[in-house]
Amino acid sequence: MSLATTTEQEELRATVRRFLGDRMPLPHVRELMATPSAHDPAVWTALTGLGVQGLGIPEKYDGAGFGCQELAHVFEECGRALLPAPLLATVGLAVPLLLASGDDDALARYLPGIASGQTVATVAWLAPGAGWDSSGTSLSVTDSAAGRRLSGSASLVLDGSVADLVLVVAGTGPTATVVAVEDSFTRTPLPTLDQTRPLARLDFDDTPCIPVGAVGDGGRLLSAALDVANLLLAAEMVGGAQACLDMAVGYAKVREQFGGPIGRFQAVKHKCAEMLVEIEGARAAAGYAAWAAAENPAELPVVATLAKASAAEAYFRAAGDNVQLHGGIGFTWEHDAHLYFKRAKASLMLFGDVGAYRRQLADRIGL
Repeated sequence: MSLATTTEQEELRATVRRFLGDRMPLPHVRELMATPSAHDPAVWTALTGLGVQGLGIPEKYDGAGFGCQELAHVFEECGRALLPAPLLATVGLAVPLLLASGDDDALARYLPGIASGQTVATVAWLAPGAGWDSSGTSLSVTDSAAGRRLSGSASLVLDGSVADLVLVVAGTGPTATVVAVEDSFTRTPLPTLDQTRPLARLDFDDTPCIPVGAVGDGGRLLSAALDVANLLLAAEMVGGAQACLDMAVGYAKVREQFGGPIGRFQAVKHKCAEMLVEIEGARAAAGYAAWAAAENPAELPVVATLAKASAAEAYFRAAGDNVQLHGGIGFTWEHDAHLYFKRAKASLMLFGDVGAYRRQLADRIGL
C-alpha cells in the first residue's frame, strides 16, 4: 500500500467534510457543548451511512475491511470540524483493543454492533487520581458461582457517560485482564477543559463482566490500542491545526490596519508560514504512522508515539497563534478560535503530554 493518497481516499475525505459541514457546523457544536454528554445520537447514526464506525472492522464482522490510512483521513476531517462524538473512544480505542485480542467470541459479539452504530464503546483503565503515565489500577476481577465480577473505579474514561460497552483493563502485570461490561455500573461526568470531548468516572460494584482475550494479556492489548489511538489522534490534531491556519489566513486577508490587510506585514506572514511548516511535518508523521499500522506493524509503537508528539505541538502552536492573530476578538467566547485552543490543549495532554511521549519514544528506540 502506497503512502500517497489515493483517489478513493480523497473521495472519502470530501464526503466526510461535506457531511460534517451539513450536520455538524460550529453553532451545533456549541449547542452540544452545553449538554452533559456532548453527543448527538442522530449524527452518530447518520455516520453509519458513510460507514465510518465500521471502516476499520473486518468484513466478516459487518465492517468495510479498511485500515488506518482510511481512518486517518476521516479523523483529520473530524478534527477540522471539532466533531463532538465518541469516535476516538469507539473506533480509536475499543475496536483496536478487540482486534488485538484475537478473541473470536468477543469479536463476533461486539464488532457488528459497533459497525452498525448501535454500540458506543470505550476503554477504561486509569484509577481515580492517577495520571496518564500511571500503570496502577483500582479495578479487580473475582470469580463467583454466578460468574466473573468486576469491582473498583476508573477515571478519565473517554465518553464513559454514553458508552454501551466498556472494555476494562483490570489488574496489573501478569494478572492484567480485559473484561467487557455492558451495564450495572455508575457513571459520573467529569469537568473538562475541552467540552467537546467529555470524560467520566465509572464505578463498578460486583458488576457482571465477560473476559476478553487471555488472562495476563491486558497490558499488551492496552498498549496496542493506544498505539492506534495515538496515530488517529495525531491525524485529528492535524485537521484541527489546519482549520486554525485556514482561519488565521482568512482573517489576515480581510482585517485591515494602517491602510491595508494585516496579511501584508512580514511578522504575520512569518507566523503563518511557521504554522504551515509545523503542520505539514505533523501531517507527514501521522500519515507514515497510518501506513505503518498496515504495512509494518512492528514499527508502529515508535512512529505512533512520534506522530502524537509532533501533532500535539503543531496543533497547540497553531491554535495559540490563531488566537493572537485575531487580536482582541480571538480571546472572546463568541469567537470560535477558543474552541480549537481548548481542543488543542486537551488533545496535547490526552494519554500523556509531549514530554511523556518523548521519554516513551526514547525508551522504545533504546536511548
